Amino acid sequence: MWEYTDKVREYFLEPRNVGEVDNPDGVAEVGSIACGDALRLTFKLDENKRISEAKFKTFGCASAIASASALTEMVKGLTVEEAEKITNQDIAAYLGGLPKEKMHCSVLGQQALEKAIAYYRGVPTEVKEGEIICECFGVTDREIEQAVRKNNLSSVEEVTNYTKAGGGCGNCLDRIQEIIDRVRAEVREPVRPKMTNIQKIRMIEEILDREIRPALKNDGGDVELIDVIGNRVLLAKRGYCAVCPASQQTLKGFVEVKLRELVSPDLVVEEVTE
Repeated sequence: MWEYTDKVREYFLEPRNVGEVDNPDGVAEVGSIACGDALRLTFKLDENKRISEAKFKTFGCASAIASASALTEMVKGLTVEEAEKITNQDIAAYLGGLPKEKMHCSVLGQQALEKAIAYYRGVPTEVKEGEIICECFGVTDREIEQAVRKNNLSSVEEVTNYTKAGGGCGNCLDRIQEIIDRVRAEVREPVRPKMTNIQKIRMIEEILDREIRPALKNDGGDVELIDVIGNRVLLAKRGYCAVCPASQQTLKGFVEVKLRELVSPDLVVEEVTE
């Protein structure tokens, strides 16, 4: 059985904004019932070009319903330009974390938002770009590449968790690994100037303050940087994070991913108990 946070359970049992917006400015349908997850997202702008209303209809599990419900709350009051910066990691963080096997639900939400914004801008999105790699779930090489890049994925299992690719017959597993190897080789090409430990600590603190703490504090949580030893980032959980049963998922699936993306791909987050 999956270990869900209180907020995931809340947004599943009492979902916000179920239904469809009348005369929407943005419309999107992603996934498919045949694949087990389908989502329809609609939103409407007010006179100031901010999202005043967003609603969803979904066919899926508790994580899919909670992710879609959370997304509709997150976009309210934002401009389209602000909304399109929301990532699947942001959706998961808003919910206090998702089981790693359910991260594809947050990805589905991000895809729906991107497609709805494209609809608003008049950009055609009906044809999937790229080659179908996973026939069972209709996942393309472009979608796998995007998931690997955005979430710093390094294994086929992680790709399956985020995209469902490889979760059926398994015939595509070798192709998925080839894509992972190619993308990670490209990511490794740029040579970053070597940072001193003080520079690394300062940069980590900056990213914690700017990108990570605001999301954690939405749910009464926080983290404190205790030390940086080589590539080991030692953090102590504070506030609700100290008692949340899914906080370890948040540390690895959100905090570590952000630090790897914005500071160094070699960083590993470790919890310190005091």
